Amino acid sequence: MAVATQPRRAAVVAVVGGALLAASPVAASAAPAAARTPEVAAKSAVLLDGNGETLFGKSEDSDAFTASTAKIMTATVVLDQPDLDLDRQITVDQAYRDYVTDNGASTADLQTGDKLTVEQLLHAALLPSGADAAYALVDTFGEGATRAERVQDFVGDMNAEAKELGLDNSTFETFDGIGDDTSSARDLATLALHSMKNQTFANVVKTQTYEAEAPAANGNTRYYTWYNTNQLLGSYDGAIGVKTGTTTQAGPCLVFAAERDGKTVTGAVMNSAERYEDAAKLLDYGFGADDAATMKLRKLPSGAERD
Repeated sequence: MAVATQPRRAAVVAVVGGALLAASPVAASAAPAAARTPEVAAKSAVLLDGNGETLFGKSEDSDAFTASTAKIMTATVVLDQPDLDLDRQITVDQAYRDYVTDNGASTADLQTGDKLTVEQLLHAALLPSGADAAYALVDTFGEGATRAERVQDFVGDMNAEAKELGLDNSTFETFDGIGDDTSSARDLATLALHSMKNQTFANVVKTQTYEAEAPAANGNTRYYTWYNTNQLLGSYDGAIGVKTGTTTQAGPCLVFAAERDGKTVTGAVMNSAERYEDAAKLLDYGFGADDAATMKLRKLPSGAERD
């Protein structure tokens, strides 16, 4: 999939006499009438209502590198496994740690020989964005005689899921977004809207801090604490997820969702040095609120992963 390298003029939509006319930026009639159309720094962005209708768009269908937002799909494919046992224990292989080291990937600092449950590994993959945890899940649920075959099979399932969901701009090459994985703001927000319908996924991505105990290889108990890299949580009232992602080629990205008074909106900002401010502006637009200007970001503890 080709990736746009030149900025594109944002498209805007206005409804006149029932006809849909080109304009910029996209603002569907479902958006609050009194809200001022936000200006965002992101190269591309979108905000969807609970039915997937577009409230705001800026180059929302343009190709964008996913970075770790790809792990939304990784978790979704895991949670779609038939007869999934969230308490199933998976042993951490040294290969998962080596992958992190070799690729400079974000990590949950899983220790070789520890046994963690599927549910714990989902937290480890989605909160600190642990590529080691994602690898453990992929190696477990992919099919094949070798680790490489299992990874390839699982990534194939990710692309099959994208096709089934109609995510036409999404192509996954890796399970963690470290490669040339591409999608679009609309596709990622649409994926998040789907994934949040799974209660386990929704519970994981809204968690700010997660503590886990795991049997260690030496027979003792290992204690893990993971912090959610999504600083919108605890900073914007009603924020309930979803996932950060950052690489050199993708820039800072954020897929987000929030709920107020029974109304849920979901969005994505891609390649934005102001991703949290952008997300807050879009959420204000969706809720008819004015909180972005005074939002104070939740700070991550020293040593916590940044993504």
